[in-house]
Amino acid sequence: MPESLSAIAQALVTDGKGVLAADETPGTLTRRFEQYGIASTPDTRRAYREMLFSAPGLGQWIGGVILQDETIRQTTSQDIPFADLLAERGMLPGIKVDLGAKPLAGSDGETVTEGLDGLRERLAEYRTLGARFTKWRAVIRIDGQRLPSWSCMHANAHALARYAALAQEQGLAPIVEPEVLMDGAHSLAECEAVTNRMLWEVFTALVAEHVLPEGILLKPSMILPGGDGGGQASVEDVAKATLQCLLHNVPAAVPGIAFLSGGQSANLATAHLDAINRLPGIRPWPISFSFGRALQDPALQAWAGKQERAGDGARALIHRARCNAAAAIGAYDPTMEEAAPEPALLDR
Repeated sequence: MPESLSAIAQALVTDGKGVLAADETPGTLTRRFEQYGIASTPDTRRAYREMLFSAPGLGQWIGGVILQDETIRQTTSQDIPFADLLAERGMLPGIKVDLGAKPLAGSDGETVTEGLDGLRERLAEYRTLGARFTKWRAVIRIDGQRLPSWSCMHANAHALARYAALAQEQGLAPIVEPEVLMDGAHSLAECEAVTNRMLWEVFTALVAEHVLPEGILLKPSMILPGGDGGGQASVEDVAKATLQCLLHNVPAAVPGIAFLSGGQSANLATAHLDAINRLPGIRPWPISFSFGRALQDPALQAWAGKQERAGDGARALIHRARCNAAAAIGAYDPTMEEAAPEPALLDR
């Protein structure tokens, strides 16, 4: 497995591969389980993760998987640590290391992500548990002319940079995730303006903290109008605005960009990713995916907590991974949605 920071980052998104974000906390996963009447226990959460990570041939389309503290300490039903299972299947194990977004003092309705205290020691432990890359998420909310404030963007950019510096110190490639939330009534243009400002803050902070740009992966949100009345935007408009924002702000030295899905439906997130990669012109980095629900939701629905339906869940995950890997090279065809994966693909 690759060990240099640059090689790790590149391996996550090479040849159309992407990242499976399976780093939900037990509380978040419990809420998702409740939709299908699944009891949430350490054992059911372990069984769900095992179904995902054991999907035959998943490593063809997934370069790495982001785990959570509970998951990286768990083992399969055959007593194999999940990090080892992923590595054996050609996928790099990663770990979410932030402790969540907390209210930002002095601001109304904004948050700052916490978790820097004791992070050096936690990173060292995760390294021994098999992690090869890390993730930290910052959350930026748009609310008309009021939010986001400069102090919120600055505080979150600084935390992202301090985290990234500590991760690189431990030989772990950091995924830097500044998410501009789709919640709200903002327009496409307003989202683009805020994302431009936030990415500028992030890369300014990364430089100030001596973070090596060739040893990170950027996980941004796409440029989207707010889901609460922000208007409509075509797939092509979203793609053009998103790529323009990236070209204005992301250094060429960054090995790759892997989008979060940010609440989009599975099919729409794939369509947007494909449209971005079909746009003409030269871009210095591969543009791929690091989806959570947009990859997992169909699998969770198909599995529904029933062991006898684990194969259905695995097939649903592989289908979405395959579609998104095609989108990451601009080769997605909507007719791919009409058929489940061929059995031959599942046997690889």
